[in-house]
Amino acid sequence: MPNFPRRRFAAPVAAAFALALIGVGGCGSSAKSHPTTSPTPSASSSTAGGLSPLTGLPGPAGQIVAVKVDNIVNARPQTGINSADVVYAIEVEGGLSRFLTIFDSNHLPPGDSVGPVRSARESDLPILQQYGKVDFAYSGALSRFLPVLSDANIFNASPQQDSSSYFRGTGNVAPYNLYVRPSGILHTFPDSAQAKDIGFKFGPAPDGGTPTDSFTATMPAASFTFTWSAAQDKYLVAMDGKPAMTTDAGQMGAPTIVVQKVAETTSPRGFMDSPGVLSPYAPTVGSGQAVVLRDGKAYQGSWSRTDPNGGTSFSFAGQPLNFHPGQVWVVLEPQ
Repeated sequence: MPNFPRRRFAAPVAAAFALALIGVGGCGSSAKSHPTTSPTPSASSSTAGGLSPLTGLPGPAGQIVAVKVDNIVNARPQTGINSADVVYAIEVEGGLSRFLTIFDSNHLPPGDSVGPVRSARESDLPILQQYGKVDFAYSGALSRFLPVLSDANIFNASPQQDSSSYFRGTGNVAPYNLYVRPSGILHTFPDSAQAKDIGFKFGPAPDGGTPTDSFTATMPAASFTFTWSAAQDKYLVAMDGKPAMTTDAGQMGAPTIVVQKVAETTSPRGFMDSPGVLSPYAPTVGSGQAVVLRDGKAYQGSWSRTDPNGGTSFSFAGQPLNFHPGQVWVVLEPQ
């Protein structure tokens, strides 16, 4: 690993302020009646009319860079996550979680920093396949997985390929202090795929749903609690019972949270995290149940992705399930 320049980040938001924001976020699932807001209707997932296919917000589609971000306690608070178009939370070794963040080049973090960057996993490639050939920033991988990454339909944007876009921060110790400048990655790989329809639909909330102030999704050794904030018109995130803070944008949160239930298994290729322990693997091609949180309500629906090169559709009561325009979180929860 090259020696990277060090750079200091701004201090995270004060803990007292974070606790005030999260409210009942660490208390598990609950359902209470309360008023909800409805977004301005927008088009479905397409670039027609100048709407992002990933967020449903106005603006042209840009090129895509994906960044693998660590989520172990030593790596928190993270940087840049609130600027991502899509955030995937995925199980890794030991039942812990890690993020795969998707950025449109038109929506990069104001500080042009994302991290801490950590290693890629087998579950990442099928997720990225639906986006086309994107820039993939990650710090490394299991030695047996490296040839698979080399053959994958991605631009390999690891430090070994583009060390100039990475630097070491001063907030944490190595290996939890490696950050990437996504603009540099995009400059190095200018032919990466543009944001396109991956199955998301945006628009008014469907009829029905259950008023839900707080909802918790779990992995064997990780939990995510989403608490509705009417004032901010989004669900605020707590992880493992504590507010999920960033160094650059306060508490994590998004107007649409998708808890996609997957048939968690072990590595199809037999990759091991330690002797005799196979790596976890989250299948995202197939179908299953899903819970979508938006506007203070939970919608018990389903997901389907039949084509590995195609997108993932979400439905409720037999109809496409519209997301609230804005950032989308997708938690791949083992079922």
